[in-house]
Amino acid sequence: MFEAVIFDWDGTLADTRDVILASFHEALREITRLDVPDEFVERRIGVGAATTFREILTAKGVKFDDELIRQLVAVKVRVEIDRTGDVKLFPGARELLESLQGKVSMALASMNNRRVIDHMLNGLQVQEFFSEVLTGDEVTCSKPDPEIFLKSAHKLGIKPEKCVILEDSIFGVKAAKAGKMACVAVVQGAYSAKELAKEKPDLIINSLREKDALLKFILK
Repeated sequence: MFEAVIFDWDGTLADTRDVILASFHEALREITRLDVPDEFVERRIGVGAATTFREILTAKGVKFDDELIRQLVAVKVRVEIDRTGDVKLFPGARELLESLQGKVSMALASMNNRRVIDHMLNGLQVQEFFSEVLTGDEVTCSKPDPEIFLKSAHKLGIKPEKCVILEDSIFGVKAAKAGKMACVAVVQGAYSAKELAKEKPDLIINSLREKDALLKFILK
């Protein structure tokens, strides 16, 4: 039996896709007058906004410095907070959290901004489920580096090998495996089951509604 479950947020517990895309597009238009295809952003959700903006500007051949990245991130954060009401938990998310409560420790590990995550957790009334919440503000390295997961395990006081990670992106699965943690990949984000399977998660599910399979794996 695992002692802790560490959840990703965007694309795993919460359907934030449309809000995140809108926030990136508005920030780019407002600050740089640039635009990029949805897919460019969507397939980078989970690595952190600053990293994604750097990749966008590099791809567009636009010179940038830390101040420009800071301005872009600030607009993105503002838009996400303003549109928190548009964010919904995925079907089965709350039921899974309720089923695990009291049986294992739970943490949230998101590369999103602290203000955004706190606002969304409060708005969706799920903050009570998590003993620890770590965000991109508190780590140096983005996923697929395992830093955020290892720090989460440390804060929980649980060895990495006793933790299981729930993720929807290849970056998250890579980070979990790099941290020598078990990983469940949820196929409801930008990545297909085939793409996720290449990263060798311990279990692949199509939705959080597959609660029985999840509980059997986590609590075995």
